Amino acid sequence: MSGQPVVYETLKKMGVSYRKEEHIAVFSAEDKEKSGLRIWDGYKVSKNLFLRNAKGDKHYLVVTTVDKKTDLRRLAEKIGSTRLSFGSEQRLEKYLKVKPGSVSAFCVLNDEERAVTVVFDEALMGEKYFALHPNENTATIFIDFEDVERLVKEHGNEIVYAEL
Repeated sequence: MSGQPVVYETLKKMGVSYRKEEHIAVFSAEDKEKSGLRIWDGYKVSKNLFLRNAKGDKHYLVVTTVDKKTDLRRLAEKIGSTRLSFGSEQRLEKYLKVKPGSVSAFCVLNDEERAVTVVFDEALMGEKYFALHPNENTATIFIDFEDVERLVKEHGNEIVYAEL
C-alpha cells in the first residue's frame, strides 16, 4: 500500500542522487527525538500535514520542517482556502495511499488523480540537505529539495508556495 518501490524507481528514472537510511519506525518529530538516532543531524527534516478544506472537496499536503509550527488559520488565508483541518486516516489512504506517520512529498506518486495540492514552505527553496520518508516511516531519504520539487512537478500535482 505504501508505494515505497515506486519512489526508488522514480528517483532512478529521474537520475536523482540520494542517500537512504533504514531505521526504527518514526511516526512523529517526538519519536525522532526519542529514538536517539543521529542520522538526521545537519538536515532539514520534513514535517508533512495532510489537510482538507471546510467542505472536504479540496485536499492539501503541506511540506515544511519539524522545527516549525503551522497555524492552520493563517495558512488557509495564505493559500486562499476556507478553514483547514486535518484529513482523516481514511482520506489519507484514499488520496495518498499511506498510513499516518509515513506521509511525505513522495506520496503524490500514489495520487493518480492529482487531486492533492502540495503546499511547499518557501523556506525550503534552495535547501540542499532535506530528509523525508519514502512513503514508509522505517526509512529516510536524504536529498536536495530541488529534486523533491521536480518530482512533484513532473507528477503533475498543483504546487503552492507559502511562507509558513
